[in-house]
Amino acid sequence: MANNQHIHCTVNSCHYWNQGNKCQANEILVTSDRIGESRGDSYDATMATSMSETPVGSCMETCCKTYVSKGSDSVKLDGVYRQ
Repeated sequence: MANNQHIHCTVNSCHYWNQGNKCQANEILVTSDRIGESRGDSYDATMATSMSETPVGSCMETCCKTYVSKGSDSVKLDGVYRQ
């Protein structure tokens, strides 16, 4: 990602959140709520190239699967990291 591009996120309880509401994950996965709810935490950004498309009707039907609670011992060991 170029230095002048950012993924903005206001969820400050996320491990990847940084001041200015900027996501610092090196990869993110946004998918449909239906898929996000039916798959566990192991369904994440590192699998994106092998996933099927998940069309939705509005932004209200989407979710970020990269979220990890700030300070959590469950920071994923899947290749997603803070930049």
